[in-house]
Amino acid sequence: QVHLAESGGGSVQPGESLTLSCVASGSISSFYFMGWYRLAPGKRRELVAQITPGDKINYLDSVKGRFTLSRDNAKKTIYLQMTNLKSEDTAVYYCNQGPAWGQGILVTVSS
Repeated sequence: QVHLAESGGGSVQPGESLTLSCVASGSISSFYFMGWYRLAPGKRRELVAQITPGDKINYLDSVKGRFTLSRDNAKKTIYLQMTNLKSEDTAVYYCNQGPAWGQGILVTVSS
């Protein structure tokens, strides 16, 4: 069974940066889709960024140019580097690797 542990969330001001990390314990397949989703109050869950088994990375339009998804297979970790954060990025962010989900981590962007 795979367990995902997220870290790196917090409260920042607009324009600042955060990097989320998601470490997997257990067996992770290189054939899994991996990425980050987010859920904001009153909104539907959004796929923020995802890397395919073929290493193609897709981003939500509103985060293109600001967020960068990367992974370290040796560490079984994926990262979401978030720059120039905006208030509309405020949400609980969830890591997803194949069938496994993290518990969610809060990112708050407010002045």
